[in-house]
Amino acid sequence: MISMELTKKGHACVRIEKDGQTLVIDPGTFSEADAAVGADAILVTHEHFDHFNEERLRTALDANPAAHIWTLSSVSGQISAAFPGRVHTIGEGDTFTAAGFEIEVHGQLHAVIHPDIPRITNVGYLVDGTVFHPGDALTVPAGRRVDTLLLPVHAPWNKFAEVLDYVRAVAPRRAVDIHDILLSDLAHTVYGRMLGPDGPGTGGAEHLRLTPGESLTL
Repeated sequence: MISMELTKKGHACVRIEKDGQTLVIDPGTFSEADAAVGADAILVTHEHFDHFNEERLRTALDANPAAHIWTLSSVSGQISAAFPGRVHTIGEGDTFTAAGFEIEVHGQLHAVIHPDIPRITNVGYLVDGTVFHPGDALTVPAGRRVDTLLLPVHAPWNKFAEVLDYVRAVAPRRAVDIHDILLSDLAHTVYGRMLGPDGPGTGGAEHLRLTPGESLTL
């Protein structure tokens, strides 16, 4: 099996490299301006600005004329005209190959922020049957064993008990923090302790935090 290298970018964005190909997920407004530059394929989980930024996508597609985007209809409807033939609409249950990565789509809805706020669509991506990025939801990929869970540790829609129970439900080998730009350094220390050996217990999953630009070989 070919190893992959995962690089944490700002907030919810990650880059995954394998066999000379690069996949980027959720290069939003809180990620670096060049977070998606060099990507061969880009996945977007939903339309919120911290996950979807058209300028980031345009920069990446201009840099690589062979790059393509896969996303749900609420996003593709906003950008497909700007990138004719390069934006593919997907939904829950779909499988496809993007730049040599095998992708499965899981989930339908964004987590509840507040009952007064309408829920939007959201999908998660399982990459090569190994890495799962849930976007803004606590989706458990049905019938799939996840090795590396990209864990949204902080958002207006979650609390720590839900985050911990999510790790237990997915039961990955490791959980790597994402969706964390609003946390201070002190908060990272607290979250790390609670998700580590001094906390209530993750069900055996190793918890890791990567700073932006830091990489991990999978």
